[in-house]
Amino acid sequence: MWIVKLGGSLAHDPRVVLWLAMLAELGGGRVTVVPGGGVFAEAVRVSQRHWHFADLPAHNMAVLAMAQTAHLFHALEPRLTLAADEAGIRRALHAGQPALWLPFGALRDAPDLLTTWDVTSDSMALWLARTLNAERLVLVKACKVPAGCTFGELAALGVLDARFDDWSRDAPFPIEVLDCDALEHVRDALLGRSAFRPPVALARVLASGGGSQRSPRPRRKPAA
Repeated sequence: MWIVKLGGSLAHDPRVVLWLAMLAELGGGRVTVVPGGGVFAEAVRVSQRHWHFADLPAHNMAVLAMAQTAHLFHALEPRLTLAADEAGIRRALHAGQPALWLPFGALRDAPDLLTTWDVTSDSMALWLARTLNAERLVLVKACKVPAGCTFGELAALGVLDARFDDWSRDAPFPIEVLDCDALEHVRDALLGRSAFRPPVALARVLASGGGSQRSPRPRRKPAA
């Protein structure tokens, strides 16, 4: 199974329609799409700066922002099957459909490692990939992704979140961070015409050993 995270910044980019159509056509039974928070998550940041409320409610609001993007993506590409938990994702994939994650299981009643702005939909996609024992994680960005950077360097540039570098170090699957112009690259890999090679960033991270703080294991929570 592949986890493909589409950045929320793509929500207003016409290329997102091409990505969604490609994943719907080729991802049946093998791809789960993770939506970013995009403008909906930015609205949460603005509200928190105005009202100065804690990170726990901000986290839950940002999770719901991802869910809003998921519904937007589904409106643009109804062939993607909305799924709110692991069982729903597996049902969709077993039925030969591509899944689109509604991340309600990431809602929290108390603070933990997820409830910080150091964790965005990038690390949430990694969290889901671990939960589902994915074979690959692909993060698709609206911005350009400089070649040869480590995940830490991409975090410093604002391409990845602050936790991703540390949490990815013991990941048992390859990870690629691509810009949205790489659609044909991903299409060819899904068709078996080419194989992804571990990016330089992943090779450097693996060579550096395990991180000091592992990615948290999911706590099951029923969808609301």
